[in-house]
Amino acid sequence: MPKDYYQTLGVERSATDQEIKRAFRKLAHQYHPDKNGDGNEAKFKEINEAYQILSNKEKRQQYDQFGTTFEGGAQGSPFAGGFSGAQGFDFDLGDIFGDMFGGRRTRTNKGSDIEVDLEISLKEAVFGVSKNISLRKQNICEVCSGSGAKDSSSYVNCSTCNGTGKIATALGPFRTQTVCHECQGQGKQIKDKCGNCDGTGAVNENADIKVEVPGGIDNGQSIRLAGQGNSGTNSSLPGDLYVKMYVKDEAGFIREEFDLITEIEVPFSISALGGDIQVKTIDRKVKLKIPAETQTGKMFRLRGKGVKSVRGSTTGDLMCRVVVETPVNLTKQQKELLKEFEKSLKEDKVNHSPKASSWLDGVKKFFEDMKS
Repeated sequence: MPKDYYQTLGVERSATDQEIKRAFRKLAHQYHPDKNGDGNEAKFKEINEAYQILSNKEKRQQYDQFGTTFEGGAQGSPFAGGFSGAQGFDFDLGDIFGDMFGGRRTRTNKGSDIEVDLEISLKEAVFGVSKNISLRKQNICEVCSGSGAKDSSSYVNCSTCNGTGKIATALGPFRTQTVCHECQGQGKQIKDKCGNCDGTGAVNENADIKVEVPGGIDNGQSIRLAGQGNSGTNSSLPGDLYVKMYVKDEAGFIREEFDLITEIEVPFSISALGGDIQVKTIDRKVKLKIPAETQTGKMFRLRGKGVKSVRGSTTGDLMCRVVVETPVNLTKQQKELLKEFEKSLKEDKVNHSPKASSWLDGVKKFFEDMKS
C-alpha cells in the first residue's frame, strides 16, 4: 500500500520545515521504544522514515514529484529500492527532546534531603520562636569549589562516549543517541581527583542553622528549608532540610486544633456567691468574672486567647472548665459553721442541689420504668 509520509506525521503537504520537525518530535516522544516498550518499534520506524524524507529538502522534492511510493522514482534516485538497503538512520534524541527539556538533558545528582527533630514548648509553638540547630551535613568542597577535580588540567575525555557526551544505540535499521550515563553528558571525566573531597565535590562538616518557627505550628508538622540539605556531587543542586516539630506538653493546657483547654479552680465561696478570679493563659494571667451558683464542669470561653493559625487570620480561644475547690484543713469553728449552714439549707425546703436532684429524679424514673 502506498505510503503517505505527510499523513504519517499528521501535517499538510504545504507544511514548513519547522512544522514537520515539531510534529516528528511530538510523535517520537509518544512512540519511542525506550519509553513505551518494543511494541511501538514498528510505529516509531514508520515515523522516523517519514521524517528522514520530509526533513531533507532534496528528498522531499523527489518524493513530491514521484508520488507516495519509492517505486515511482527513477533508477539511481536516492529512493530506488526503498529503505531495505539503507545503512540505517541516525538521529539525536537530545535534539528531538531538546526544546521540551530546555536543551541537552543531563542527569544531575541533586544532594539528599535531611530531616531533623526539634523540640519546642507549647508557648513557643503558639507564639513562634527562633532556634539554632546543629547538625553534620555535606557542604561544597572549598578546595575545588565543588568540581571534584584537582585543577583545571585534571580532566580527560570520557572513555565511554569518547568525549561526545552521547551514547549511540542501534534499534533495528536506525540508531538513537542518548546522554552518556558515565559522564552525565559532559564528555569528560576527572583524571586527578581533589584530595580534600576525593572527587565528590562535597565534604562532611558541622553546620549551625537558624530556624524561624512560625507561631501556630503544631506537633508533627515540618518546616522546609530549601537548599539547606546535603550538597550535590559535582556542583549539582543541594537537597533540602526538613525540621520536624515535637511540642512538649504544657502543665495545665491541652491543645485541640486552634483552641486551648484548661481547668480553673474556683473557691467554694466564689462559686456560690460569684466573684472575680485570676486565670492563667499560656503567657499571662487575666481576670475572669464567675457568676453566682457556678457548678463544676461549667465552661467559660476566653476569645482570642488560643492559637493563631500559621496561615490565615484564624485565632482560637481558651476554654476554661470550672472545678469547684472544696476547702480543707478546717478549724473546729469553721466545721461548726458549715454544719449550721447545711442545717439551714435543709430547713428552708428549697432545692439547693440541682444536679443531685436531677440525678435522683433519673434513678427514680428508671425504676418506675422497670416496674411498668
